Amino acid sequence: MALRLVQVNFKARDDSALGRFWAEALGWGLSSEGPGVTNLEPEGFSWPDPDAFYIDLVTVPDPETVKYRVHLDLATTSAAHQAELVARLKELGATPADVGQGDVPWTVLADPEGNVFCVLEPREIYRDTGPIAAMVVECADPRAMARFWGEATDWTVHEVTDDHATLRSAKGVGPYLEFLRRPGVQTVWSRIHIDLLPDPIDEQAAEVARLRTLGATPADVGQGDVPWKVLADPEGNEFCVLGRA
Repeated sequence: MALRLVQVNFKARDDSALGRFWAEALGWGLSSEGPGVTNLEPEGFSWPDPDAFYIDLVTVPDPETVKYRVHLDLATTSAAHQAELVARLKELGATPADVGQGDVPWTVLADPEGNVFCVLEPREIYRDTGPIAAMVVECADPRAMARFWGEATDWTVHEVTDDHATLRSAKGVGPYLEFLRRPGVQTVWSRIHIDLLPDPIDEQAAEVARLRTLGATPADVGQGDVPWKVLADPEGNEFCVLGRA
């Protein structure tokens, strides 16, 4: 049995409009499995290709309190590419964002619904990730998060310090999953979460049970009767274990 980190899921006020923004931003294909859901996939891949990483956007009402504790970092190949990408993203509707970053070599933007993301300066580590360099999760204890997610998934832990931890697919493809220490992180509703796919998918129940022994807990985000199971990691970050529809 194995669990693969297969996609990131955005809660959106308008999945179609936000999906168009991210499809243009990443150069990915756009489709829909039904009303209120927009699916993005790299060109040339079809779900659930083990070498691909996907984005789902789902329309849901906004709660009163939102914590943007998960964000995407976008990769660039040169200073010129970074400047060109930032300019193009602004034309698509992104706006500059100030999260207290100060004078840094990366550019912080917000998408049309306010989801913050970073356009990184060129970094050798991200040369082969594709347009998404990393999914970054703010947390209180990167070491503990690396232990949980390293055991929870088939991803490989690459680096662990008191302030930062990184994991990546064991195949060495796609974006990294990174945990960044931020004291005082609050466990409230997050607009972005991770979806895991069991292999084989019929082992969903066994994988959920295994995750609970590692410290995951059931979570209720108003999902109702659905084929996926919603859990939270030891710091309260919600994620889904997908199942057969």
